[in-house]
Amino acid sequence: MKSNITMRDIADELGVSSVTVSKALNDKEGVSDELKEKIKVLAEKMGYRYNAAAKSMKEGCSYNIGVVIPERFTGMNQSFYLNVHQHISRLLENHGYYGILHILSSKDEAELTLPRIYYERKVDGFIILGQVSKAYIEKITSVDLPKVFLDFYDEHAEIDSVITDNFYGAYELTNFLIQQGHREISYVGSLYSTSSIQDRFLGYYKSLLEHHIQLNQEYVLDDRDEKGAYIDIMLPSPLPSAFVCNCDQVAHTLVQKLKQEGYRVPEDCSVVGFDNDIYASITTPPLTTVEVDIVEMANNAITIIIEKIKNKEKSFGRTLVKGKIVYRDSVKKIEAGN
Repeated sequence: MKSNITMRDIADELGVSSVTVSKALNDKEGVSDELKEKIKVLAEKMGYRYNAAAKSMKEGCSYNIGVVIPERFTGMNQSFYLNVHQHISRLLENHGYYGILHILSSKDEAELTLPRIYYERKVDGFIILGQVSKAYIEKITSVDLPKVFLDFYDEHAEIDSVITDNFYGAYELTNFLIQQGHREISYVGSLYSTSSIQDRFLGYYKSLLEHHIQLNQEYVLDDRDEKGAYIDIMLPSPLPSAFVCNCDQVAHTLVQKLKQEGYRVPEDCSVVGFDNDIYASITTPPLTTVEVDIVEMANNAITIIIEKIKNKEKSFGRTLVKGKIVYRDSVKKIEAGN
């Protein structure tokens, strides 16, 4: 096999021009999606590698995307955002881009320090993965590069965001619990921490309203402090028959605490989570939860950021990705009269 495959080799193989191959490999207009895909598949099969450095100098782009994750979402027990980052990195390569991971330290977030990769012009745009502080969001708005918020949003409507449909997912989960006979239902999540926790609470609350169940404020439980660090969950008394947790990790922790206090899940109380990550399966019993479509979220974020790099005037607003309930063994049906 030829060791140095060129665009001309690919063009000759398919009977098209080198210009067509160039446009396809660089996602330019003028080539059908079907032909683009055909050219990309053949290029990979033939072992084609473009000179990224030369291309960057010629076009004034780095072909790198900065993926920023706040430090508090990257600890030993945190898997969700690092999992999303892995999908982003893989999918970016399909578009000829590379993801540069930047862990935003708590110190840099507090001091409103932007990543060095921004000042050194090493990236063409940013995907901010996981909620940052209000003050840091204000700082990000000053960045003169395309940016996308992933898994959160805020009042800055001009910044595009991709989120799972938190409201509807929690609404459906709570509906399911009510259909199983539960009326005393707690929500676990600090409401001022993230937009996702707030939206999931609102979905839970809407379900209560529709079923004429009054919200019990003592059943709204904090799971983290103002800095986002997890805290011990204080169980209410009397204990509700079910808990809607804002994420699987919190649900896992809650199940462990309930067992320590002598309660059985789901015999004494039911617990549901959100995300369908590793914590949903390692919990005993396995959790009923909402599966978040990580691949679809990553795909949307990448499509948006690349389109915004091509045209900085483009705006996409808030993109919702629908989840689905995964039913497992952490919920007990309460028979009428029990």
